[in-house]
Amino acid sequence: MKLFYTDIFVLPLPPGHRFPMEKYSRLRERLRSSGAFAETDFRAPAAATTAELCLAHDPAYVARVRRGEISVAEQRRIGFPWSAAMVERSRRSAGATLAACRAAQLDGCAVNLAGGTHHAHAAHGEGFCVFNDAAVAARVLLEEGRVSRVAVVDCDVHQGNGTASICAGDHRLFTFSIHARGNFPFVKATSDLDVELADGTTDGPYLEQLSDALDHVFRHANPDLVIYLAGADPYYDDRLGRLALSFAGLIARDEMVLGACRSRRIPVAVAMAGGYARQIDDTVRIHGQTALIARRLFGHGS
Repeated sequence: MKLFYTDIFVLPLPPGHRFPMEKYSRLRERLRSSGAFAETDFRAPAAATTAELCLAHDPAYVARVRRGEISVAEQRRIGFPWSAAMVERSRRSAGATLAACRAAQLDGCAVNLAGGTHHAHAAHGEGFCVFNDAAVAARVLLEEGRVSRVAVVDCDVHQGNGTASICAGDHRLFTFSIHARGNFPFVKATSDLDVELADGTTDGPYLEQLSDALDHVFRHANPDLVIYLAGADPYYDDRLGRLALSFAGLIARDEMVLGACRSRRIPVAVAMAGGYARQIDDTVRIHGQTALIARRLFGHGS
């Protein structure tokens, strides 16, 4: 099973910035030392091209990002200061999810060790998201004729508002988000299926709602590819989350989503999405167990 990673994912940020950028390199090292993956399983992704980005984004927005013409207010909305490194990181993150989708079609499953930038809209970024990797990857594969129907299963604690907005009205794309009702974004978009949860929702109620929702997704979307955003931020000790899942609950979540794809023989590409635990090692552990569950379920192909 292939894992897509590059050190370009680790964007240098000003001191005190609240985004835990080092989680990506720590995750790579955790998986390398797990014994579950060969060195050849780790692949460096190519950057998404401008043409690929423009299948999901306004070409004028892509050009302004590339040239550094986004305003201070736009940078504040994104949460990162503009730099050439920020642009390259964003392009590589989208490219990694696209590469994971292509690898999943061959192997059953593949993982982007970053990605999940689901707050990026067609013409603006927000919430640490510049380009929407899931929307870009899905549109590229649809354009190439590699797939006819794609489902985005978004289990980040925040609603995938950018993905819902970009994909709205495209019958080839089904968007599902299960998230904390009271959390960012405070004005929600409309996915094909939204499950909104009360603050403090614990493992049992969460998994019951997820199980019912997945039945709906597969019945109505009939996808031939799933993109799974496996956010670590539903965790009970996440600084930016408002749910209360345990480590065991998050394992059960991953097993449920990935197992549903496996049993239906549907390729699945995984992106890490958010994770802001008070202890960064908790975030790394959660992301790591997602990749290890995928390896266990799909390691010998689908």
